[in-house]
Amino acid sequence: MARPVKDDDQFEERPSGEAAPNPVWFKPIMLGLMLVGLVWVLVFYLSGTLFPIPGIGAWNLVIGFGIAFIGFLMTTRWR
Repeated sequence: MARPVKDDDQFEERPSGEAAPNPVWFKPIMLGLMLVGLVWVLVFYLSGTLFPIPGIGAWNLVIGFGIAFIGFLMTTRWR
């Protein structure tokens, strides 16, 4: 049997100016990207510029800071 529809069973609508909360995965990915970028740069310096990708030299810094920068950009969307 179908249950009768009541007024309080309907969904609440958000005002159009209010932003939706972030998904559950957003904060771990954001923090993870910042940490991976930091570890990338640390490994580059501690290995004497040999790792994480040998042969590309200082481009490892660009990659590490780029990964971290993406994480920092995500902080602007965090609610």
